[in-house]
Amino acid sequence: MADKRRRRRADYRAPGRPARAGTAGEREAERPPRRPARERPPAPWGRFPLVELCVLLGLGLLIAGFIVQGARGATMIAAGIALASLAGLEVSIREHWAGYRSHSSVLAGVVTVLALAAGYFLLPTGLLVVNLLIGAVVFGICFYALREVFKRRSGGFGFR
Repeated sequence: MADKRRRRRADYRAPGRPARAGTAGEREAERPPRRPARERPPAPWGRFPLVELCVLLGLGLLIAGFIVQGARGATMIAAGIALASLAGLEVSIREHWAGYRSHSSVLAGVVTVLALAAGYFLLPTGLLVVNLLIGAVVFGICFYALREVFKRRSGGFGFR
């Protein structure tokens, strides 16, 4: 297996080979596979613990919302859930696109919830079944596309 990869890399780097031979798909097939990410991808904002602070603030809002109660408490609970969820979503997106861990289901679920929300407001009230079918189709398409993205980014692994 390792010899096969070495030979393919040597053929790929062979002198006298044309720089742009074949179609993009053929060139992609000739390239050696991308090395999988072994470390968690760094955040774009550096070492500042933004995600951790968002989760902490979200938990604080949740606890305060249960203590306050009423309309203000419900708003605090919703804000806490939204803030903590966005922090987790950011980490999922970063890890998925770096090929570190597959989060295809989570990311497809987010797109599906957005599609269901749009269908709820745009479709007439009696079309609940149609909205759910649209959601199922959106989830399937997004899951497949995100899985393929992860396979390319991780060097061929379907999950990790």
